[in-house]
Amino acid sequence: MNKVILLNKRPVGKPTADDFKFIEEETPVTQEGQVLLKTLYVSVDPYLRGRMSSAKSYTPPFELNKPIQSGIIAEVIESKNPNFKVGDFVSAIMGWKELQVSDGKNLLRVDGSAAPLSVYLGILGMTGLTAYLGLTEIGKPKAGETLVVSGAAGAVGSVVGQIGKILGCRVIGLAGSDEKTTMLTSKFGYDAAINYKTTTDVQAAIANAAPNGVDIYFDNVGGSISDAVLANVNQLARVPVCGAISVYNETEVPMGPRIQTTLVKNSILMQGFVVSNYVAKFPEAIKQLTSWLQEGKLTYTETIVNGFDHIPQAFLDLFEGKNEGKMIVKI
Repeated sequence: MNKVILLNKRPVGKPTADDFKFIEEETPVTQEGQVLLKTLYVSVDPYLRGRMSSAKSYTPPFELNKPIQSGIIAEVIESKNPNFKVGDFVSAIMGWKELQVSDGKNLLRVDGSAAPLSVYLGILGMTGLTAYLGLTEIGKPKAGETLVVSGAAGAVGSVVGQIGKILGCRVIGLAGSDEKTTMLTSKFGYDAAINYKTTTDVQAAIANAAPNGVDIYFDNVGGSISDAVLANVNQLARVPVCGAISVYNETEVPMGPRIQTTLVKNSILMQGFVVSNYVAKFPEAIKQLTSWLQEGKLTYTETIVNGFDHIPQAFLDLFEGKNEGKMIVKI
């Protein structure tokens, strides 16, 4: 039998284990042109919370009583498709299933000998692409500028900071524990890091760490942390808005400082994005990220959770900040 995880009900506020349902189904049978895939690694990401809601967004919501989907690395264990052979490793957006069939059209073959397979869900996958393209296409960093990153110890944030340093910026990170802030400066090369949970005045702490003001703010969290950063931005600052994990589970529209006067007064560019906006630039971005990784200019951290049955809890743990870097479930 084949284990599958379905969306049981739509969350109200913060998701819970009851929002997921485990079932078993017959092991799928391949037809001509198909491959049978065995799931090896599953990516869990904050954006999945949006797809659990029925609200209109940039991608369709998950259907109730249907498998949840995310980035997956799988092994081809049976092939009736001439483009793939048994033993190939592939990456795609697929269902939370132990085994599944595919016609091969959306599968990207990955090289398990060139890098650990999990990396293709992280720094050489959507995580790295999001960091690189959001920062370079919207942030447009210049040497000598100051970059602030919220959610800096997370999957995307930890990469953004490193790219900022490679491109000559002073980089300041915001994270939620002393362990994470230490990691930002010792492992990822951040110039300064602020624990927003223990800092009584985050706005003042940012001002102290960025005496010349903030030129780029890569926003992963939204909420009061972003209010504090925006109070320190310079003229012509750029703000790529990647996510807003601090407010994803709110049941009412949160109220904060009105930012329009700040945007106008400082001629700020503030732009939300999803990585698929830049799909045409994926090849060159992956080439650059791979080069930096091979040269030792980029490093990464993963939080690996073991076991198919633990996928929902790994997802829930994202909202408690229990991950360092990319959260991945190894099956």
